[in-house]
Amino acid sequence: MTKVMGAAMRRIQAGNALTAFGIGFTVPFLYVYAAKVRELDPLWATCTFVAFALGALLALPFTGRVIDRRGPAPVVMGAAFLASLGSLSLGLSTTAAPILLSALALGAGQAVMQPALATMIVRCSTPSTRTRAFALQFFLQNLGLGIGGLIGGLLVDETRPGSFTLLFGIEAVMFLVLAGVIATVRMPQAPAISNALAKAAAQTGGGWKRLLEHKAMVRFCVLGFVLFFACYGQFESGLSAFGTEAAGVSPSVLGFALAANTGAIVVAQFVVLKLVENRRRSRVIALVGLIWTGAWILAGFSGLGHGGATMAAAAFVTTYALFGIGEAMLSPTLAPLVADLAPEGSVGQYNSAFALVKQMALALGPLGVPLGAGVPMFYIGTFVLVSLGIAWLALRLGKQLTPVQDNPALARGAVAAETARAAEPVPA
Repeated sequence: MTKVMGAAMRRIQAGNALTAFGIGFTVPFLYVYAAKVRELDPLWATCTFVAFALGALLALPFTGRVIDRRGPAPVVMGAAFLASLGSLSLGLSTTAAPILLSALALGAGQAVMQPALATMIVRCSTPSTRTRAFALQFFLQNLGLGIGGLIGGLLVDETRPGSFTLLFGIEAVMFLVLAGVIATVRMPQAPAISNALAKAAAQTGGGWKRLLEHKAMVRFCVLGFVLFFACYGQFESGLSAFGTEAAGVSPSVLGFALAANTGAIVVAQFVVLKLVENRRRSRVIALVGLIWTGAWILAGFSGLGHGGATMAAAAFVTTYALFGIGEAMLSPTLAPLVADLAPEGSVGQYNSAFALVKQMALALGPLGVPLGAGVPMFYIGTFVLVSLGIAWLALRLGKQLTPVQDNPALARGAVAAETARAAEPVPA
């Protein structure tokens, strides 16, 4: 069983990394493609992102039930084919309607992959190995995105529409590679959902009622929404607007800041893992809130104009790096906690619910743009308070968790102690 789980995990992680590599080719250039290459009105170009998010929001509410009933592997493969079709169509589209429909399909496919892949990782890991498995997934995702974005930037040319078609074509192929890799994965046997459980899920709207009655999960979803809105939701929207308008940083500095974020994750991921894997998850998340509080204060300093343009740029880049360190702390914490909160037979449902929360936060993230560009210090003050709120919510969540849910190391210690007792010689 251990060999099966190890081989399956390696293939899942390889497919995940290759997919991130393909996505990295297109993510930084989607707006440029819609607005500059296909010459859409800025409003329609912005609607491309709306369609992308809408596809995710439409698909995710139904994803969890399918994962739990049919298994995660078929869902990953179906989502990969849909995303591949959307990506290829996007690269070939020239007018608004086909571009929006392609973005809708691409967004739905990518969003569905997330909880399905997370469920595969859960099934191919144990509570003692799950933290490292999700840390490795996050590391490979960011490494793939960074390398893909770097190579894509070298290939792309606004004057040659064919160069963008090439990028979207590469992304489409990587999705098909993921489907091929997952098709070869031999999943370990998972407990089947009993007929009674399946019937109960159907009567309660696919498990949503049971999830909403789970107080710890609901509180965790609220915390997750705030985390994603305050960090990921601001990277390419409100914080970027603040940097260019208030701090006066150039687009090249903004690009370097995004690179510093990815670099911080890649460099710090496994160092941070050793610091957090034996500690209470609620306190780790609370510490992230405090680190991000410092990041927002530093961002505010970059917008005050003290120390000149060089100092502002350095402070702004450091802000993104601090966010990356916080992300590296969250990657081995959030996803394993979702799995530990999920009742038997509902891991897919819980993963999908948390992915839906993330997508909602990302969709609302651009609401920070008017504040970041128009009233920058109010924007910074707001997110300083939001980050402090993250720490408070995390500590409150800790009171709703069992000791083992909050710190899986306790379970490992108990198993080790039991094994030691079993190995003791029996007195004559």
